[in-house]
Amino acid sequence: MSPRAPTLQGWSSVGRWTLFGTMACVAASISFTLIVFGDLGGELATRLLISAAALPIMIGAPLFFYFSVRMRGLAIANARLGRVARTDSLTACLNRGAFTSRIDAWLRDPASSNCGALLMVDADNFKAINDLYGHDLGDEALTIIARAIRSTLRNGDLVGRMGGEEFAVFLPGVTQHQAQVVAERIRVSVNTAEFSPHGEARRLSVSVGGAAFSQTTSFAQLFRIADQRLYGAKHAGRNIAAVVQVEDHPSINIRRTA
Repeated sequence: MSPRAPTLQGWSSVGRWTLFGTMACVAASISFTLIVFGDLGGELATRLLISAAALPIMIGAPLFFYFSVRMRGLAIANARLGRVARTDSLTACLNRGAFTSRIDAWLRDPASSNCGALLMVDADNFKAINDLYGHDLGDEALTIIARAIRSTLRNGDLVGRMGGEEFAVFLPGVTQHQAQVVAERIRVSVNTAEFSPHGEARRLSVSVGGAAFSQTTSFAQLFRIADQRLYGAKHAGRNIAAVVQVEDHPSINIRRTA
């Protein structure tokens, strides 16, 4: 859907409310006039009917338009507040709460596909970037990573910032192999993203761990296994993408490292 679609739909709604509201008032006014003055005839009856139709149009149409515009403004404001509440302000990704809720709802929906994958993406050596260049440029690096991740995804895929330099991606309807391909694409996209603090080119990298599923599962299970594979990738040397099948790989305990 184009960015203008909600605006156009809103103005269309204003027009409908103004038209139908005014017509309803006209119909009510004419009906009342016929009931009260139905025994009159001739020119006087015609004038009464014209008056009964004209007054609601003159008074009701501007009022309906005014209140419809106000309601539209409130709806737009509420939608913006909703987006702010769901979105991480720095990266424009879903925040942790919104991301988790969306995935939980998807997994509970019986109409959803019975397969998919959760990827956990963590920036490598990010503390060094903050220490060397400061938090402002660290924030810039995070926005670059977020853009690089989004550039690899399909419509319908979800990306969230889980906190700090850690992101998560949900891929509905994919197999383990397809999820591995996307994870590798994310890794390469971040590697090739341009980040030049103080004019000095510095390569960014991420480690990716993923859990693919083909049976009923929960977000908690996907998160636990994907998170463990993520830090397994960091133990293995960083800048690695590894996706496993939930049903084939029981969870393991790995101590987190930076």
